[in-house]
Amino acid sequence: MWRVVAMSDSVVVQLGKKLRLEDVMAVGFGAEVQLAPEAEAGIQAANALVRERIERTGEPPVYGVNTGFGALAGISIDREKLKELQINLIRSHACGVLEPLSEEVSRMLVLLRAQVLALGHSGARLELVLALVDLLNHGVHPVIPSRGSVGASGDLAPLAHLALVLVGEGEAIFKGERMSGAEALSRAKLKPVELEPKEGLSLINGTQAMTALGTFAYFRARNALESANIVGAMSLEALQGTSKAFDPRIHALRPHPGQIWCAEQIARLLEGSEIAVSHENCDKVQDPYSLRCMPQVHGAVLDGLSYVERVLTIEINSVTDNPLVFAEDDAFISGGNFHGAPVAFALDHLALLLTSLMAISERRIEQLVNPALSSGLPPFLAEDTGLNSGFMIAQVTAASLLTEAKVLAHPASADTIPSSANREDHVSMGMTAALKAFRVVSFAEIVLGIECLCAAQGIDLRAPNRPGKALISVHSAFRERISYVAEDTILQPLIQEAAAWISEGACRDFAGC
Repeated sequence: MWRVVAMSDSVVVQLGKKLRLEDVMAVGFGAEVQLAPEAEAGIQAANALVRERIERTGEPPVYGVNTGFGALAGISIDREKLKELQINLIRSHACGVLEPLSEEVSRMLVLLRAQVLALGHSGARLELVLALVDLLNHGVHPVIPSRGSVGASGDLAPLAHLALVLVGEGEAIFKGERMSGAEALSRAKLKPVELEPKEGLSLINGTQAMTALGTFAYFRARNALESANIVGAMSLEALQGTSKAFDPRIHALRPHPGQIWCAEQIARLLEGSEIAVSHENCDKVQDPYSLRCMPQVHGAVLDGLSYVERVLTIEINSVTDNPLVFAEDDAFISGGNFHGAPVAFALDHLALLLTSLMAISERRIEQLVNPALSSGLPPFLAEDTGLNSGFMIAQVTAASLLTEAKVLAHPASADTIPSSANREDHVSMGMTAALKAFRVVSFAEIVLGIECLCAAQGIDLRAPNRPGKALISVHSAFRERISYVAEDTILQPLIQEAAAWISEGACRDFAGC
């Protein structure tokens, strides 16, 4: 299982206060949650206004409280049927299909929905917020199908499957076992919730599915990028590249923050290299772009990830309900905070960033296995070439994944399909963007794992000369997990293990990052 890159400093994550992305990840991996006491007053004031407005006579109807939904908003609902309206909404919108989100992402989604309600502009009861907290703290994880959202009024279908478990329906995972929502609540000694007016709508309007999955993808992407610097430096050593391209004077003349960071990190990794000394008087003038331009490419990925981080940080602390309740102004205001465009754009960009990271990594793999390019390394890094094919097809695997990533890098947010009888006439496709980004990140981890296999093999073949001191540590730790390939063997399990080495962050740990 993937190891959290940056866990929360807090033992308990508090709802109703500003969350960090690290807090969201911490809850995904089991951290406890509680409602900040100071949030209770705002929740109760908004709910009081909902209850009061229902009792008033002569007031115009409030969308989703005493009207139908979407294209049915013009239909008024009788007071005695307002609770039925909310449960009908949940049941009718639970249209998710295909494989469910992981338990970690399900937990993150529950947290983010609870955070929306805890910010005090949804009108839900305090009891509903605490019921969501109970799901997390008692380990009841709703089974949430991954497909079915277009990011219109947010992630309606995924969130409806969450809400089903709250009311004792749907399915959940409890202690590793999949069961009915009712059974999961019973085993956890929790009671189903009976939804009050507006509460069904308050549970499903918003971007929490795309944001939860996108947050996980972001952390994995950041880990992959930092690993790419290390693996790229290993490849440079194996290929007898030069450190001149990382001279700080170069990057001061084009001071993109990511570029400067990457150049500094790679230069540090190369310090003390015996391999560099061994070829310092060679006639090579410049390295290929996949080596020389790592700061420019990897650095641009970092700068892009900073944008993704900013968007997600804002989103996890936003109220995406509709209509919004402003208790202090006695007002219900309909708007569009549920629209997923900001998150969709960011996650589409994330897929593009990781595709570029894969592309430059695959080119370094080619440099390592191609005898015309590898500065004297044996063809495909194999001893007794011909009898052994070495890493020939590992490069093909990387190329295959890169090709699929290029297809997935097409932005989902460029598309829109009107829904709800054209009332929702522009949609974000944000969940599709999140699913694509998550898939591309997993591909990037594998490609970087293949590069690490090849680079480590190349460093072995440069013995007795050794790489930079930090890379000696990385290489030694990698070899404790995956041995040198002296003759042809089944590479698939080695590729899986190397990808795990990347995704777990072990590469970063041993480099001292």
